[in-house]
Amino acid sequence: MSAKRAFDLAVTVPAFVLSLPAQAAVAAVIAVKLGRPVLFTQTRPGLHGRPFTMVKFRTMLPVDPARGWTDDASRMTPLGRLLRATSVDELPTLWNIVRGDMSLVGPRPLLMQYLDRYSPEQARRHDVRPGLTGLAQVSGRNALSWEEKFRLDVKYIATQSLALDLKILWRTVRSVLRRDGISADGEVTMPEFLGILGGGRS
Repeated sequence: MSAKRAFDLAVTVPAFVLSLPAQAAVAAVIAVKLGRPVLFTQTRPGLHGRPFTMVKFRTMLPVDPARGWTDDASRMTPLGRLLRATSVDELPTLWNIVRGDMSLVGPRPLLMQYLDRYSPEQARRHDVRPGLTGLAQVSGRNALSWEEKFRLDVKYIATQSLALDLKILWRTVRSVLRRDGISADGEVTMPEFLGILGGGRS
């Protein structure tokens, strides 16, 4: 077992167990306010692009054209905004770290359909396990452009160390408390990454 994996387990297993009562309370609130399911699951690319199922708390209403719930802006709720702003929606993702799908620190897992849109340099972000937080997240989160995010992802891979992970985790706590960079300008989350055809932007 690598030192990074041992560190992940040493931190995440106690954190997951201790957070279970809080997770149960959040799940109950979501069930009342948003209905079921309370969890959001989605297939994401992991190490070397291999797919895994990432789990989070649900923050959006389901797609329902009859009610006008068709995009992120119309589907996001005040409860969802609060869960995202405080990163409480990420608590179930600790299970993905325990399972070995993810690491505490690494490039964030994005969408499967982005895999063939990366440049060779950008695709290096899959050379390590995806992370709950990363250098891009503590440098601006969703307020960064896609190009800036991928540059920081590759920089992390080239310079990763336990000391850097500890620094990123500390900066993550600070960013969450300050609620920095939760959304891109004019977006509820992030615009779609279109790759080379889109100039790396939406």
